[in-house]
Amino acid sequence: MKDQFSLFFIIISYNFVGDIVFFKGIHTRIKIILLVVVFLFLLIIGKVFYIQVISYKKLNGYASSLWSRNLPIEANRGIIYDVNGVVLADNITTTSLVLIPNQIKDKESTARSLASILGVTYEDMYKHVSKRTSIERVHPEGRRLSYEIADKINDLKLPGVYLIKEAKRYYPNDTMLAHTIGFVGIDNQGLAGLELIYDKYLTGSYGAIKYFSDAKGNRLELSEIYEQPQNGVNMTLTINYDIQASMERELDNVVSKYNPDGAWGIAMNPNTGEILAIASRPSFSPSNYSNYSTEEINRNLPIWMTYEPGSTFKIVTLSASVNEGIVDLNNDHFYDGGAVTVEGATLHCWKHGGHGDQTYLQVVENSCNPGFVNLGLKLGKEKLFDYINKFGFGSKTGVDLNGESNGIIFNLDRVGPVELATTAFGQGVSVTPIQQITAVSAAINGGILYKPYIVKSLNEPETNSVVLENKPSVVHQVITRESSDIVKYALESVVQNGTGRNAFIDGYRVGGKTGTAQKVKDGHYMVGNYITSFIGFLPADDPQVIVYVAVDNAKGVSQYGGTVAAPIARNILVDSISALDIKKRDNAGEKNYKTGEKHYKEIPNVVGMNVNDAKNLLKGFSIEFSGSGSTISYQSPKAGEKILEEDVIRLYLEDE
Repeated sequence: MKDQFSLFFIIISYNFVGDIVFFKGIHTRIKIILLVVVFLFLLIIGKVFYIQVISYKKLNGYASSLWSRNLPIEANRGIIYDVNGVVLADNITTTSLVLIPNQIKDKESTARSLASILGVTYEDMYKHVSKRTSIERVHPEGRRLSYEIADKINDLKLPGVYLIKEAKRYYPNDTMLAHTIGFVGIDNQGLAGLELIYDKYLTGSYGAIKYFSDAKGNRLELSEIYEQPQNGVNMTLTINYDIQASMERELDNVVSKYNPDGAWGIAMNPNTGEILAIASRPSFSPSNYSNYSTEEINRNLPIWMTYEPGSTFKIVTLSASVNEGIVDLNNDHFYDGGAVTVEGATLHCWKHGGHGDQTYLQVVENSCNPGFVNLGLKLGKEKLFDYINKFGFGSKTGVDLNGESNGIIFNLDRVGPVELATTAFGQGVSVTPIQQITAVSAAINGGILYKPYIVKSLNEPETNSVVLENKPSVVHQVITRESSDIVKYALESVVQNGTGRNAFIDGYRVGGKTGTAQKVKDGHYMVGNYITSFIGFLPADDPQVIVYVAVDNAKGVSQYGGTVAAPIARNILVDSISALDIKKRDNAGEKNYKTGEKHYKEIPNVVGMNVNDAKNLLKGFSIEFSGSGSTISYQSPKAGEKILEEDVIRLYLEDE
């Protein structure tokens, strides 16, 4: 086309020059007229050339828009999986109503029929069918239609009325990971959580059914063109479904049992920063987010909540003291008289009258405030606050979730002896749960602070090729591996002999620390209102999982971390053992029982015995029978296992 016009233009130009020579002797007026005519002719030729060659694509697009129409086909959002491929967020196919007003022959009848099926007024529907537009999407009445309603509309076979495919986000586990995954709007756009942060990846590209119509919008009997939608990128999280399910269940139990103001928990791989589970209460249903308040749906407590941590913060003081070599846990002693005075301020131990003479290992086991005050004063404010900063407190961890808080740490120039003393045992500072678990992970993993993360990878839906991949990210070394080993040893002793005994798991080496922090409101400590917490990990000598649980103002129970939070964390750790296939340890220590505390007992072998003999041998245990017969064919747990006195042994019966 371009070559033909170029040749034509050259010929005309050549002839024009020849004509000027030929008409050299003609009258001047005729020359002027002739030049004007030739000039106008050249303008016309140039305009045609511009339209047909230079602006062809643009004008052809305009023309095409007049006689072609697109019925949009929505793409599926990317699927969200746990680390083992369990689906956490999926899509279900729905239909929506689209109108081509120019194709609707009887607008009154069509509006009346559709209004009756959709349950809207005739007037509202008539506005849709009579709108002067090429395509009208009936919103919101015609969106995400049920199969029943869609079938009724389809059966009418109305001209200009179309049903198109739409994808609706589906959360198979409802409230699980609600704050973390987030939710989407009616147009499938991410509005919160990972759905919002990674919206550009999760959102696919629309496809279409393209057809042709005349100038009046009437559909032409020409072949349709199908443009396939491109689904969004899939996402794999570091979340372990089994551990997450355990945490969700335990927090539900806490709410049912204690009716707290709130509760939250995080589980993490301390050696990588991968988040294995994260949850909080109150929660919400992402599929029905409009039924909840802004506070309920936007506050992801494990990364947003800030509060005084209490005694779990003592792990920082312990780590700093061990790393600086100012204390020998087994040989150095401290006498606790129940309180210590610092510049006129009296700081009490939780135990009235104190613990008396102790080794510093016992100071850790007993969570003795005066003992940690002494360690803080020995360290001095420069060193202690340097370690606090190195452990990541006072700044965001950088976790790939939105809404993270900084926490609050004293400015060093405002730290006096009293502020130093209270900080040493976790009072006067404000931290987030994600900071707390990340810092303690560094204390027990060999001293390395990792950046926490929850998105493992983004993958193309068709090829599964990696679009984005997160890997463990080291921030820096905080303490030495040797110091970390001592900290692990001390925290294991807390569970065996100290305030963390309720987190003990027979056959496994468990370490941990309790926390009980009085809440602050309007600058004053509240009476009888505490955040109780526990942070625990296992195996203590080679940690594979760490769990942090906190409960805000538990009702009807003594508010201590060891009483309220430790049993919850223990249950999550127990479920983590099977989820991560952690084996028992032959060198696991024994629990140091207190008077009246329930004991672990070893289960004898009763397989092959009759019912009466088995009952006599299992006196003191709770027994449940299953099956019919008179002989024990199987027992659970198996012989040799140790269980608490209140736990149940299940015996399966069959006839000999």
